[in-house]
Amino acid sequence: MVNPVTELTNAELTALKVELEAEYSEYASRNLALNMARGKPAGKLLDHNTDVLKTLDNPFAEDGTDARNYGILEGLPEMRRFFGEVLNLDPERIIVGGNSSLTLMYDSIARLMMFGTCGNPAWRTLPKLKFLCPSPGYDRHFAITQEFGIEMIAVPMTENGPDMDVVEELAANDEAVKGIWCVPLYSNPQGVCYSDETVARLGKMKTAAKDFKIFWDNAYGVHHIYEEVKLADIFAACEAGGNPDRAYYFFSTSKITFPGAGVAMMAASFAERKEILKRMGIQTIGSDKLNQLRTLRTLKDAPTLKKHMAELADILRPKFDIVLNTLESELSEGKYASWITPRGGYFVSLDTLDGCAKKTLELAKNAGVTMTGAGATFPYKNDPRDRNIRIAPTYPTDEELQTAMKLFCVCVKLAAVKKLCGEF
Repeated sequence: MVNPVTELTNAELTALKVELEAEYSEYASRNLALNMARGKPAGKLLDHNTDVLKTLDNPFAEDGTDARNYGILEGLPEMRRFFGEVLNLDPERIIVGGNSSLTLMYDSIARLMMFGTCGNPAWRTLPKLKFLCPSPGYDRHFAITQEFGIEMIAVPMTENGPDMDVVEELAANDEAVKGIWCVPLYSNPQGVCYSDETVARLGKMKTAAKDFKIFWDNAYGVHHIYEEVKLADIFAACEAGGNPDRAYYFFSTSKITFPGAGVAMMAASFAERKEILKRMGIQTIGSDKLNQLRTLRTLKDAPTLKKHMAELADILRPKFDIVLNTLESELSEGKYASWITPRGGYFVSLDTLDGCAKKTLELAKNAGVTMTGAGATFPYKNDPRDRNIRIAPTYPTDEELQTAMKLFCVCVKLAAVKKLCGEF
């Protein structure tokens, strides 16, 4: 049994540092150029989706609508039914957008800022705005709130979702707290799945702000890798709690077909949907219906999508196995880090020893492996313990990933030893 690195003597740490530095120098001499900075699909995943490019031999929707022309602001009925079937949502809640759910989220914040909602004042007229940010979380969510000058409050994550005791206290006692970001299934980056209790508490909790919003970004709702986890219905939870207008639901096919050429959607209460469409009708005459038809004629229905996602999972699973097996074999005995084994999604989240994330990533970058920056998974890019690292295994080939993970583990160990030796 190997002692934890934190229990080694100074002499043992010094000897280990020499050994790790030699191993690190060998990797650095290879002039590697491997990128694991974002959750981009690999070429093999994209190649699996090429049927989307071949299916538009008829530009007419099922009711005869010519998809080449203007109109149908809320999206084709058959596209809304597809999303409804896949996500167990009422199609009448759904609005089909363009290629990006992130755009729909940004626009939703912008509408709230400019116009308010359901008779509540525009957020821009209020003296202070705050948003709850479960952390570690998705950096692009945090970027949106920061862009609009909304103060972000980090909320700890638990194995069941955000710490609801903290969420409830903050939301109930401060009317400036206007909402919360949620990635409820296989969260980015930890892979946490919200429990039924968490969903119920979000729906029924008391909030000082009458227009408190849950931004429910179910980005990985069908991205099951090791097992399928069922997610409770956020709209049912909000209605049962007497808050039917609380949730905005987002989803897209970006990592199902092609990033940048997928189909995005949002869903809301019927009252909210009506108001959103009123505002959207000034912004656009309608989204790309040809892409809706292309996507729909490929994915067809929920059973076809399930089969498609199982095939993608077969491509992704070996990548996650490489990451998790390498972490276990290289880091577990010395307790250099801790990590969560996700059941689906697109990332693995790792915590180094406190104060070592930045140094670990600096070492990795200098040796040719680029990863998401330290602190990116926290509001204002400020990880208070400097320990969380998001691992994105999807883009490299399996061979590249194996090399990158071996080097990464050397960097984790070397940073830990240097920290314990007092070098930074």
